Order: sequence, then structure tokens, then C-alpha cells
Amino acid sequence: MSAAASNQSDWHNRLRGQFIVFDGPDGSGKSTQFHRFSDFAQARGLTVCEVREPGGTLVGEEIRNVLLDHRHVDLDVRAEMLLYMASRAQLVAERIGPALQRGEVVLADRFVSSTLAYQGTAGGMPLDDIRTVARIACGQIAPHLMIIFDVTPETAASRLNPLLDRMEAKGKAYHARVREGYLSQARENPERYMVIDANSDAGAVWSALQSAMAIHYTPA
Repeated sequence: MSAAASNQSDWHNRLRGQFIVFDGPDGSGKSTQFHRFSDFAQARGLTVCEVREPGGTLVGEEIRNVLLDHRHVDLDVRAEMLLYMASRAQLVAERIGPALQRGEVVLADRFVSSTLAYQGTAGGMPLDDIRTVARIACGQIAPHLMIIFDVTPETAASRLNPLLDRMEAKGKAYHARVREGYLSQARENPERYMVIDANSDAGAVWSALQSAMAIHYTPA
């Protein structure tokens, strides 16, 4: 095996202490890939801290119930954004920060990238305002990599549970703006964002993810 091939085959060893976000529109299949990747990392001897947003802590799960409840259909977008950030602040303080200090691999199902896409691009809040609040909520903690699972609106809609939560039920135009929000973030910061075409079946998406991660985590 050549030195280059050897480096690429052991790329997972470079994941220690990394904070990686799995993100994308509702129906992108990101959660399936999140769990598959976590199993992959743990099978290779890595300690993984899994978190989800909103939620991941006792406080965060209470906030999640408010955010996804259909009774709060009139929730103001600023209040919505602040609730997400409150959940995130607790998650960073209670779980993400300590796990990174221990050198664990932190895998998050959504993070600030979601707020920028949903409450920002789709919801109309200024992105700079969201980033300012995120700095307050997260301090110096920031992901090393954001993986965006991109799907067409048609593919996403075909995968969603008919019993939609409050965020999923916002309509086609809203979710089209969400998708563009994610792609815009990736275009603006290609070194920290990775876009995976998630329109195929889960197995093909997993193969694409592994290949992209091997390239990203293999020294040039």
C-alpha cells in the first residue's frame, strides 16, 4: 500500500477532538447518516459524544417540546431563534464543551447552521444578528466541519412523516428558502462546509460521505 493510500485509509484517526455537525433540510436523511457515522467511529475505537438540536439536555428537551408543538404556530421568529440558542447554550456548557476537552468526537444533529438557514434565510432574520447571538450562546466553541445533506424539495417531501411537526409543516416555499440558506453558507465558507448529494438511497449517500470525509481528513 502506498503512503498516500495508507493515509487515506486511517483518516478516522484524525477525528479525535473534532466537532462535526450533520445538517440539512427536513427530509434530507441526515439523521440516518449521523447514526451510521457514529457507529462507524465507535467501531474504530473512538469515543463519540452524540447530541441533537434542539435538545440534548434536560433543559434543551423542554425547549424542544415548545419549538415543535403545533400549539405555538404564532411563535415570533425572534423568540424562535432565541429559544434555539438557549437550548444550544445549555448543550455547549453541559455536553459539547466538556466532551471536546476530553478529546472525544462530538457529532451534532443540527447546530448554528440550522438557525442561519431556518430563522435566517427562510425566516427573514438578519444573519449577522443570528451570528452575534450564537457567539454569546456558544462562546469559543464552534464546529470544525458542517456536513450539509442536500436534497431537492420533491425528494425531501417524499421522505417526511405525514404527521409533520411545527417546523416541518411550514410549506414548500419556506423549505425551498431553507435549502438555499444551507447552500449559500457552504458557498461562502467551503473550507468548513461539505455538501453531500443526499437524493440517492441511504447506502449511496453513505458511500459518498465516507469518500468525502476521507479526502477532507487526509493530509495533502
